[in-house]
Amino acid sequence: MAKQKRAHWRKLDNAAKLFLAASTKNDTRVFRFYCELKETVQPELLQRALDLTVETYPVFLSVIRKGVFWNYLEMSSLHPVIRKEYKEPCSRIYIKDKKSLLFEVTYYKRRINFEVFHVLTDGTGATEFLRELVKNYLYLAHHEKGLAQVSFLPEDVTVQDQENDSFAKYYTKNTKKPKEKKAKAYQLKKPRKDNGAIQVRESVFSVKQVLARSRELGVSMTVFLTTVYMMAIHEEMSKIQEKYPVKLMVPVNLRKFFPSDSMLNFFNWIEPGHTYGKGHDTFEEVLAETSQFFLEELTKEKMAEHMNKLIALEMHPVLKFAPAELKNLCIHAGAKFSEKNTTAIFSNMSSVSMPEDYVPYIERFGVYTSTPKMELCVCSFEDKLSLGFTSRFDTENIQRNFYRILKEHGIEAETVEAEFPEVQATKELEIKVYKIFTFLCLIAIVFMIDLDFSYRPTVRWTLFSAGGVASMWLASTIGFFKRYNLLKNAMWQLVIMTLVSILWDWLTGWRGWSVDFVVPLVSMGILLFMVVVAAVQRWPAKEYMAYLVMASTYGLVLPLLLLVFGVLHLQIPSLIGIAVCFLFLAGILLFKWKEFREEMYKKFHV
Repeated sequence: MAKQKRAHWRKLDNAAKLFLAASTKNDTRVFRFYCELKETVQPELLQRALDLTVETYPVFLSVIRKGVFWNYLEMSSLHPVIRKEYKEPCSRIYIKDKKSLLFEVTYYKRRINFEVFHVLTDGTGATEFLRELVKNYLYLAHHEKGLAQVSFLPEDVTVQDQENDSFAKYYTKNTKKPKEKKAKAYQLKKPRKDNGAIQVRESVFSVKQVLARSRELGVSMTVFLTTVYMMAIHEEMSKIQEKYPVKLMVPVNLRKFFPSDSMLNFFNWIEPGHTYGKGHDTFEEVLAETSQFFLEELTKEKMAEHMNKLIALEMHPVLKFAPAELKNLCIHAGAKFSEKNTTAIFSNMSSVSMPEDYVPYIERFGVYTSTPKMELCVCSFEDKLSLGFTSRFDTENIQRNFYRILKEHGIEAETVEAEFPEVQATKELEIKVYKIFTFLCLIAIVFMIDLDFSYRPTVRWTLFSAGGVASMWLASTIGFFKRYNLLKNAMWQLVIMTLVSILWDWLTGWRGWSVDFVVPLVSMGILLFMVVVAAVQRWPAKEYMAYLVMASTYGLVLPLLLLVFGVLHLQIPSLIGIAVCFLFLAGILLFKWKEFREEMYKKFHV
């Protein structure tokens, strides 16, 4: 691969914007691609292999940064470190305000796991990364036995090719066809597990068997498995529920239609389905209907039309300049609303190929993903077709039906026993401690109210007692939820402390201490804190620039307004605070103008 310098930051692609806004605790938008070796993984070699892999694919070394209109990805100096598997599969990787890489490499016994947040890449990109990682590991482990080093990437592929936004590249304004109203699909409504844990069920089939049966029926393997999946779901439906179609979301790799070497998201989807109960429900009839649907929808014209519709929404002049937080709320709501249009998801990652000399060391590859519904992911290696069902429902009837239908077609399954280590519950413990703290604050408020009414039965003193505890709880809560970003935490504390102090001053008869002393002193204190933290951490200007500007502006504008409108009793502290904040801003503009301009451009990009 031709080595070239990568971009310091880049906009999110169309799919990444959706995944970032739609991700939740139980729908993390994380998927796992893994390789099962025929030998136990050696951690030190896996770390060296990972170091080599990110040199080939540096676009993966990115973190999410927040902008005013859109978030974006920024190049990071963070170094990925492998770990022994320690948490539930497909757990959340991206945590708001925490600057961390968007992928993880873990291992367990003979398995190498690659988990990635869908904002960073799609199935094709993940496949290429894992292939490179496994190849590097096996070479380090066995090169002394004559295993040759190989390169998967063409020599002329650049880093710019890898981080190219192919959605934007192939977007054209399209005014075809008005939007069609989609029929509501049948929804799975089985009881969810109490702890919300993801349910993983894997099996292995013979590629030759599945492919032979598909050819006998005159269809592709994907069409065959799609039909089996829909038939398996239908068996769990009642007669009344048959008024709703069974509809699957099937992702499509757009690289098959539009040339691209991008490692970013570049896929679309189709939604094959069937409405049962109308007299054309045999396997053969549903298979023929599904096959025809695939033929009609899997065309370059159809893919371009659908892609253009999605990007046109993003390019809308009104939505374009809406604040990022508002846009994310709308996208999240839209994603939840659109879930009713599909019943389940079927993702075929196709085959994974490795050099012939490397094949004897590999057992198989596998894939599955987090999902709020039920999802089936498929990939193959040599003659092993790995199927991974994931769901958060308490039933496995659909999976059972799926395997039974395949057996009726002469295809036998080999069940894979799930092997996962004991999950570490660190984050659950943190939340539990926070809840206990909140409950203790409520107890304190209740007892203070009782004591106040016993000695001073007035509403005023009761509110003071409750307000004191509530103020402490509010500051602690902000500190807890913003603990991953010290500077953002400090900015929130600045706003909270000044506003709460003004409120307390007003409630206690307004003596002016809040505006005379608290506002200017806290503003200068927070600025000093930010400078010290940035110096100790040795952060580059891009890490602290936005927060210094916000804190300086806040500490300049608020006291200045109070001074102009004659609210202050004692002006000296505020004048000192105004001068300090002004000098901070002036210093940033004079000595860090280039960094300031670049940071503002990133924050305000549309």
